Amino acid sequence: MPKRGWPLDKGALTPASSTEPGSDWKLPVAVAVLTTALVTLLSRFLPESASATGVGLAFLTVTYLVALRSADTDRVRHYGLSLGGLLETEPLGARKMLVAGVRALGWAALFAAVTFPAFWAGFWFWYRPQHAFSPNSALLLSDEAWGQLLVIALPEEAFYRGYLQTAFDDVLRHRWTLLGAKVGPSLLLSSALFALGHLLTEPNLSRLAVFFPALLFGWLRARTGGIGPAVLFHAMCNLFSWFLASSYGLL
Repeated sequence: MPKRGWPLDKGALTPASSTEPGSDWKLPVAVAVLTTALVTLLSRFLPESASATGVGLAFLTVTYLVALRSADTDRVRHYGLSLGGLLETEPLGARKMLVAGVRALGWAALFAAVTFPAFWAGFWFWYRPQHAFSPNSALLLSDEAWGQLLVIALPEEAFYRGYLQTAFDDVLRHRWTLLGAKVGPSLLLSSALFALGHLLTEPNLSRLAVFFPALLFGWLRARTGGIGPAVLFHAMCNLFSWFLASSYGLL
């Protein structure tokens, strides 16, 4: 996961059958370890200009191999990777995709409205910027916005919340209801691994702070049944962080 990375559909979260990869705890653990090692190496040894793309492709490739390769619609939905039907084998439906997209955007916007004011306050308290706030809106018109969505947020959410959280859910069946979402130990495990991956790619203890937004991404995955809202909210978090840093003259 590169430094700039941090958190559209409804898919079932029902336990997989005994033939599903997630039915054996050894597989998700092995996949998590190997993928973390792979993206750590890529982030360290690829040129800086290519590291984000390389890491994103690695996450997507692993997710495809362990969750999507069979091209089974039920399996795609099980892992929350339908994206409004985009990755299903069934014919695409414009109305279905539109409804899923609006729903995902609504969830992401709601979470942004609730959490961003507190994040702004925490950002100012932590960095104590010396420059006056001067809004920098150039980001919204730049390639960075699309990069954060497609290169950072989508691959990371597909792997951590799509595959990994679901795979751990399949073997750790205990659940509790949290604000309408049924979550379990997988929420904590996938978030911890998400934070560890960020620390390994950039050895700085502050990187472990991404554990907390990861909990929100995971809750969204559990509550909505898919990764779409988490992808959008993840990208919004990254962009808002960049917006504050650039607006305060920290970049």
